[in-house]
Amino acid sequence: MIAFFNASALIYLIEGAEPFATSVRAALAQAYEQHPNLGAAVSRLSWLECRVRPMRDNNHSTLAQFDAFFARSDLAWVEINQTVIELATVIRVRHGLRTPDAIQAASCLQLGDEHIFFTGDSGFQRVAGLNVKLLT
Repeated sequence: MIAFFNASALIYLIEGAEPFATSVRAALAQAYEQHPNLGAAVSRLSWLECRVRPMRDNNHSTLAQFDAFFARSDLAWVEINQTVIELATVIRVRHGLRTPDAIQAASCLQLGDEHIFFTGDSGFQRVAGLNVKLLT
């Protein structure tokens, strides 16, 4: 099983805004309890989205926290390739998700059936085959 982190989940976790940070930690603890060998994955889009605000605000501390997370050696990267874009196009057409969200969903689906998609956005629940863990 692999946990795929949408940018919102990572922002909640690293920036620590409550009650969302507690929700992410609780969801992760539950996932690790059920799947002790749980891996972690992100897309390059999550990397971009997480770094924008701290960079814009000159918040070097938060930027360093994100960079440390993304530098983890055990983190799997889903690259945005032709297959991801083709699936994202279908998801965008069928479910009306915005382009970045469709890319995130398509990226996660590249991991196969054994995934948990951590997000704060309920719109992802419309995507067939996406095992969404909504963080509220």
